[in-house]
Amino acid sequence: MDPELLERITARRAELDELEVRLAKQLAEVRAERDELAVAEKVLERMSEELADERTCAAPTPGQVGGQAVMLIPHRTSGVEEAALPPDYQRILTAVRQAAGPVMARQAGEVLGVDVSVRAKLEPLRGKLVRLTDRGWLRKLPDGRFTTRL
Repeated sequence: MDPELLERITARRAELDELEVRLAKQLAEVRAERDELAVAEKVLERMSEELADERTCAAPTPGQVGGQAVMLIPHRTSGVEEAALPPDYQRILTAVRQAAGPVMARQAGEVLGVDVSVRAKLEPLRGKLVRLTDRGWLRKLPDGRFTTRL
């Protein structure tokens, strides 16, 4: 046999052995990363389910006050839409939004058709405006007028 040919075969075999070791190492790294991604995917799915459950819980649900059912007003957060508010509160937000600028409770009442000449009918509206302010849906200015939040 030709010694030069044997030397070339031996050198090529050494190159292939080295390549096999590198590829085995790369394959192990790929498998490990793939396993990490599978775990991350499971964690993400679980967290998404938990967030969905929390958002469902954040929707307004009737509560009990003095034996009567009342609707709870959710805090304004990125996951809570205006549609989560009861219809009366949605109408109030619409009235404030459509006003030319900040409004007093009396002006909002006029738009909503509330008898503003009777204080007993205006105060519940003022309470709703304040509740919307407390929950982050509206902003109350120092002069007592209400405006939408940006």
